Amino acid sequence: MADASVTWLTQEAHDRLKAELEHLSGPYRTEIAERIAAARDEGDLKENGGYHAAREEQAKNEARVRELTEKLRHVQIGTPPDDGTVEPGMVVTALVAGDEMTFLLGSREMAGTTEMDVFSPTSPLGAAINGKSLGDKTTYTAPNGREIDVEITGAKPFQG
Repeated sequence: MADASVTWLTQEAHDRLKAELEHLSGPYRTEIAERIAAARDEGDLKENGGYHAAREEQAKNEARVRELTEKLRHVQIGTPPDDGTVEPGMVVTALVAGDEMTFLLGSREMAGTTEMDVFSPTSPLGAAINGKSLGDKTTYTAPNGREIDVEITGAKPFQG
């Protein structure tokens, strides 16, 4: 089975995420710290809405910094091999419950601005098809408990 912990990113997507991480961990982090300090100087913190809003923003920022750091730690730049095996970074065409679907198996970060549907490798569908090849059939359990049949009809590297 293909490794779901690896995130395939195009060079453009990698550069975009790296720039976001640099902004969030540098200038934006400093800006939030300055807002917290300014609000703290206003006095009573219990009833200081600006202070609490800035602290909440700081927590969200730090969570995103951790997420990006971890994602970039396990990234592969480029595309997976064009060997017909379904893995993260592939555009998959499949018959899902009899309907043809084409989607990216990967992350929203990888997809960038494309309008293509994206399924995570850890989603029920993604986990069921990860490692499968052209012509393979499998099933997965939908959130409503229904078993859904899937047949892989194509898998090509995402070109972004």
